Order: sequence, then structure tokens, then C-alpha cells
Amino acid sequence: MNISILHQDIQEFITQNTGADITKLALQKNPFPEVDWILILNQIEARTKAKEKLPSWFAAENIIYPSKISVEQTSSEKTAAYKASLISGESLIDLTGGFGVDDYYFSKKFKSITHCEINEELSAIVSQNFKKLQVENCTFHAGDSIHLLEETNQKFDWIYIDPSRRNDSKGKVFMLKDCLPNVPELLDFYFEKSDSILIKTAPLLDISAGLSELKNVKNIHIIALENEVKELLFEIHKSYSGRITLKTANILKEKIETFEFVLGEEISFPSFDFPKKYLYEPNAAIMKSGGFDEVSIAFKIDKLHKHSHLYTSDELIDFPGRKFEVQKAISYNKNEMKNELANKQANVTTRNFQETVENIRKKWKIKSGGNLYCFFTTDVKDNKIVLICTKIN
Repeated sequence: MNISILHQDIQEFITQNTGADITKLALQKNPFPEVDWILILNQIEARTKAKEKLPSWFAAENIIYPSKISVEQTSSEKTAAYKASLISGESLIDLTGGFGVDDYYFSKKFKSITHCEINEELSAIVSQNFKKLQVENCTFHAGDSIHLLEETNQKFDWIYIDPSRRNDSKGKVFMLKDCLPNVPELLDFYFEKSDSILIKTAPLLDISAGLSELKNVKNIHIIALENEVKELLFEIHKSYSGRITLKTANILKEKIETFEFVLGEEISFPSFDFPKKYLYEPNAAIMKSGGFDEVSIAFKIDKLHKHSHLYTSDELIDFPGRKFEVQKAISYNKNEMKNELANKQANVTTRNFQETVENIRKKWKIKSGGNLYCFFTTDVKDNKIVLICTKIN
């Protein structure tokens, strides 16, 4: 860790140039020849990334940032705060500490935090930053977390792990065994050190694949930020053997949309019907959960089709997703399309439909944008239909 980057003149330069065009800035002469110009440029670029994602870091003075990629890959403050609301206790050990955003929020819920990071420089950076962020209940271990667990007699209330995919698994459907650390292989060892484990994974992990590799799973949390799934959390407890609950959260500016259901619990069956006055599209977290029948049952609204994952009702309800008022439902054929949508402007979405959005736009010359929202889908009788709607805010 190059602490010369904390020199007042350099920090002022970084602050003044936050948001600047790095390509143009890189062509300038380094005003601080005693410090690597690339290092200064990286601080500017990473701080720019942190403005929206990590406002607490951005607002603090004398913060050192790792690479831009590390900032991009770390949890946002909003998802970290939500995560910390799920668990609490005396002690937590984070086996894959990274830039420390999760631990910053865990430190508000636990008496003591242990931050493990195999990259010694990154560990030192987080330690330095936590002093500036006034986090006083966190200790740092630079090195392999396995060695620390082997050497300590302490038992922790929680173990937190954010395993990273191995380089050779890029582009593939991955399993947890493809990650470092290999959690499925180490699970029994981890249970010697804690009865409760929280595992964070990338959103593209298939939930059923994760369940096939893990045991004692009590809850699966699916966290989305502004309708984009950011992470999955597998909450496991050593002695647990009951049903698994899927809990979804979509963090929005004004509120958090939540929905949950018990996996495999069939209380009743979903209902189906033709489009009514209102249309509902579940948020991304619910879509990832696969709880499509459960939505119909929980909210007492009808599905348009088994595979369409759109819902309808005569009365407007509070719903975790987008809400629309149906202006018109038309059959998908040449005459109807020419009369209603050809050469017009509309937002186009397809659900359980044989054509892509791109093909539909090209075929009917529909411009993007505007106040109309058109859902190309399939109804309960397997007919291809188009729902022309306006959005309800």
C-alpha cells in the first residue's frame, strides 16, 4: 500500500478530478513525479465509481481505493445494509473480506468483526480506510482464512463467505465447487467454527444447483437493486433440516419490495384468466426465485398463462413489481397490428412469445419509448395476444 497517495496535495488533486475523462487526463504530465501516475489515475477512476455505489467512502477524507475492478465487483452500500439487517450477534468472521463494504455494515450489528483477505495490500487498505470511517470493532487478518480458522479456538456466531469464481470457470454455468474457497468441500470444517453461515453468490448461480451442493439451508435471499438482481444469499444453520424459505427483496429509492414463500409448499393452486383491467409484472428478484404460482396464490390474482408470468385483476393491488392499466387487448394478427401499433411509438416486452422484441419492432416499425407499454404474450387459451397498457406509478 503506497500511503504517499494520502499526501494532501495529491488527495486534493484526486478530489478535483473526480469524474474527469481518464483518457484525456492520462495524456497530461504527472504533477507528482514521486508517485506513480497510473496509481493516481486509478484513485480518480475508482473514486468516481464510488460516488453512487459507496457514498460513505466517497464522502470520507483520505480514503484509499483498490483497482477500479475491485470497486465494480464489491457490494453496493444499499445491498450491504440490507444484508446486515438479516443477521446479528456477538461475532462474525468474513472469510473473503475484499474492500470491506459488507463488513462496514456488519460492524453495526455485531460486537466484533474479523476481516480476512488473502491479498495483503487490500487488507492494509481496508484497515486504513476503516480508521477514517471510524469502525473500531474490526480486526484484520492478511492471508488465507483457512489457516486462521485452523489456528483459532474461537467459535463465531456467523461465518460470512463471498466465494469467487475460478478463472477457468468463466463463461460457463458454474457451481459453488468451481469457486474459491470451495464451500461445499469445506462446509463440515466451517461448522466446527460456527453454527450459522451466510454465503453470497453471483446472481447467475442457479438456485437448484446451489441447493444440490449445500445442506442445512434455511433461507435463500434474492437481492435486487433497482430491479436488477445483484446477489443470492444462502443462509445455512448446522442443525436445521426443515423447509427452505425463499425471500426476495427489490431495493428501490423510496422502498423495498419484499416477497417470500416456502419452497415446495403447495397450499393451493394458481388461478388463470383472460386479461382484466390491471396487469402486473413481477420484479427481477421474484422472477429469479421462480415462485410464479406462489405470486398468484399470495396476491389472489390470475395468471394469463402457465408460462407467461404476467398477472391480472379487476381491482388494483399493491404489487412487488410494475403495474399497468390495460387500455386494450388485441389478437396478434396483421389487421389488428396495422390498426393499433404499426408505425407507432411504444415500449415492447415479450413474455412466453415466439418472436423477439427486435423482430417485432422491425416487422411493425414500432419506435422505442413513449407512454404506451405493449406486452406480447400468450393467453390462457394459448392465443397470441398484445396488451396495450399505460404504466401506473
